[in-house]
Amino acid sequence: MSLSTRAARDFKGTHTEGRTPEELRELVSHVGAELELAPAEVIIEWAVATFGDRFAITSSMGDAVLAHLASTVAPGIDVVFLDTGYHFVETIGTRDAVEATLPVNLRTVSTSLTVAEQDEQYGKDLYKTDPDLCCALRKVKPLADTLAEYDAWATGLRRAETHNRVIAPVVGWDARKGKVKVSPLARWSDEQVERYIVDNGVLVNPLVHDGYPSIGCWPCTRRVAPGDDPRSGRWAGTSKTECGIHA
Repeated sequence: MSLSTRAARDFKGTHTEGRTPEELRELVSHVGAELELAPAEVIIEWAVATFGDRFAITSSMGDAVLAHLASTVAPGIDVVFLDTGYHFVETIGTRDAVEATLPVNLRTVSTSLTVAEQDEQYGKDLYKTDPDLCCALRKVKPLADTLAEYDAWATGLRRAETHNRVIAPVVGWDARKGKVKVSPLARWSDEQVERYIVDNGVLVNPLVHDGYPSIGCWPCTRRVAPGDDPRSGRWAGTSKTECGIHA
């Protein structure tokens, strides 16, 4: 029996619209440990079978690994991209290429404030004076508003990326958002990611090959020297390590 067939037999549930947060959290407590060692494809299959169209993928467009993998399991799946207004042109280009080449429903989400409006309301270059508030306005709140339409969301978090993410579960409960959080690639090593990219011809943001292994907004992202922590270029020179989405 294939992994796909076994996943459908073992983990398929009813779609979750109308379930309370308590019921969703209970669901996670039952299946999280069972899926911990499952292949990424099986984890996505379970999520699609369980949540249906109330499940979405998020992508920052550093690469299209998660979007590509999800599209092979569930063509037409929603892929949410947060347009902060501060992205590198290469990141926007990667988003456009994903939308043009993969069978996904690409959803670009923006904050209600333009950069100019934010400058007027909070002062110019908020990313310098209060980077946490800038991230909250341009990333955290828009994502939370969008996730109101879903019961579960998938991220590209990997434990190998940083020590702060070692405990990221494959399937967990995001108490702050009241959503099931799925990280199908959590156990993947850097080598596994590279192999998947090569084997499947997956799109990669050109900046990755120009010294930017972790890509965020251009004002807060710097090149990283070979051998350094891949995320050391994010908010370089500050104590900030996360935007708040995964807090």
